[in-house]
Amino acid sequence: MANTVLDVGKRAPAFTLPNAQGERTRLTDLRGRWVVVYFYAKDQSNGCAAQARDFRDSYAEFRKLGAVILGVGSDCMESHAAFIKKEKLPFNLLVDRDSKLAIRYGAHREKGRSELRYHGIVRSTFLIDPSGRIVHIWDNLRVKGHVARVLKRFTEELQY
Repeated sequence: MANTVLDVGKRAPAFTLPNAQGERTRLTDLRGRWVVVYFYAKDQSNGCAAQARDFRDSYAEFRKLGAVILGVGSDCMESHAAFIKKEKLPFNLLVDRDSKLAIRYGAHREKGRSELRYHGIVRSTFLIDPSGRIVHIWDNLRVKGHVARVLKRFTEELQY
């Protein structure tokens, strides 16, 4: 099932969430900059760690092009801090303990196979332009090659 909550061209839902250090991060404070927001399920799980490392390894390119990367997960500040330290992440991980932001972005929804249905995080990434509009959504994505696809699309957007 695809994301039915947000569409390309719509304003990204505003948020204020704490990072691993307890500092508030507001999307509106980032107006004027490109923002990559990615939702992931669990700190230090295999797929989420691989995705975080891929963003880490491409961070310099995103930053050079003017983008801010924000990971959003439902783990606590302490868990995020340990994840950042272990993986040497140069970007913020935001705490969405009740998954309210993930729900507003359509990244927390029913998933599963056949009869086994449950609610949880669907790995999703959103590219938000400097005016606060969503320009691309990657939904229910596979980790391998994902960050390269985000960087490619971001570079293409800059050429318009």
